[in-house]
Amino acid sequence: MKIEDIIKSKTPIAIEKKTLLNVMYSQNVIAEKFNDLLKPFDLSAEQFNVLRILRGQNGKSINMCDIQERMIAKTSNTTRLVDKLLLKELVTREICPENRRKMEVAITQKGLDVLSDLDPSITKHERSFAQNLSKIELITLNELLEKFRKI
Repeated sequence: MKIEDIIKSKTPIAIEKKTLLNVMYSQNVIAEKFNDLLKPFDLSAEQFNVLRILRGQNGKSINMCDIQERMIAKTSNTTRLVDKLLLKELVTREICPENRRKMEVAITQKGLDVLSDLDPSITKHERSFAQNLSKIELITLNELLEKFRKI
């Protein structure tokens, strides 16, 4: 469906605005479906992002600043996210032995288990959005989005 139909625009939309509206609307559709997957696990998309970052550490802990740098949503409050994950026993947090001002965070086995349970649904979610495009179109779309983000 065209963005003009979705927003019920009666007047022509400048191509720059149309492009931004399409990107923003698409992001919202993707996020809504993604949040539906996470809801049964009582996780937000940002909490899930932290868990994925920690799983990528392969058992090693990582400090809060490094987690923040790797977040998709750079404005996320990493301390608050880690606090919530601690309450759910999905992560551990300890003071860094080399620098007492830094906190080191690691994923727990329970956190790994949650991600393992989610992995098939996440893969299906990702593939569902990609299914209408060929591999070449997906590569092109990624290249265009990366180019589009350069301001």
